[in-house]
Amino acid sequence: MSVQLAEGPNHVVRDLSLAEFGRKEISLAESEMPGLMATRAEYGASQPLKGARIAGSLHMTIQTAVLIETLKHLGADIRWVSCNIYSTQDHAAAAIAAAGIPVFAWKGESLTDYWDYTARLFDWHANDSGASTPNMILDDGGDATMYVHLGLRAENGDTAFLDKPGSEEEEVFFALLKKKLAEKPKGYFAGLAGAIKGVSEETTTGVHRLYIMAKEGKLLFPAINVNDSVTKSKFDNLYGCRESLVDGIRRGTDVMMSGKVAMVAGYGDVGKARRRRCARPAAARRRWRVMKS
Repeated sequence: MSVQLAEGPNHVVRDLSLAEFGRKEISLAESEMPGLMATRAEYGASQPLKGARIAGSLHMTIQTAVLIETLKHLGADIRWVSCNIYSTQDHAAAAIAAAGIPVFAWKGESLTDYWDYTARLFDWHANDSGASTPNMILDDGGDATMYVHLGLRAENGDTAFLDKPGSEEEEVFFALLKKKLAEKPKGYFAGLAGAIKGVSEETTTGVHRLYIMAKEGKLLFPAINVNDSVTKSKFDNLYGCRESLVDGIRRGTDVMMSGKVAMVAGYGDVGKARRRRCARPAAARRRWRVMKS
């Protein structure tokens, strides 16, 4: 089934007419994200991110839109894609595109679309300083980082792996790499890798990839493990995930959860938080004391 998209040199989104709705929700979200808004107020005038060219691969949601505009407010240049083919909120992507920030994301992308947009994430046009590549990656899952690493590996002559995909997604991804190697001038991926000062990674999967590359001496630039930071584990895992889990189950099943028995498999901060959210408070406290004893 063909999909009608709103496309331009610096955006591919589902429908630009959704931008007004997206802007309203972004405004609402800002009131629930005081940390980012305080950062804007305190550091906006000093432009601490001036000169930063950030390639972002993160779920293109309303909350991410607040992050994107915060980075922009602090002086950064931005290009953005989603790190998941199903997670984009189309009105959020439309609002970001309407604000003039390059974004390539829509809900329901094919794998071919996904990897094509990931490649476009790195195709910057020369700015006032003459720079035409990003110098930072903000990653979720490690796909943007992997694109640079495997692209450089193939560019340096090790192309055998491109003919041995282990999954449908690798088949699509490796085909894209072959295409880019044919299209781009020699040294394109070396230029990308050389310009990037570092990457931040939010997920366990992406961090695991980074640790493997670092252990093997193959990590091309410094990496920050956001996944294991205190703000991630003690704020997002404890308070964010316990709300989003229940909300996701309700939206996905249209089933009332009151009175149901919930089993949570997991003993970290996320598991503990979800147990607290799913259980009735008093009963949950009693069961938790018994389990601990």
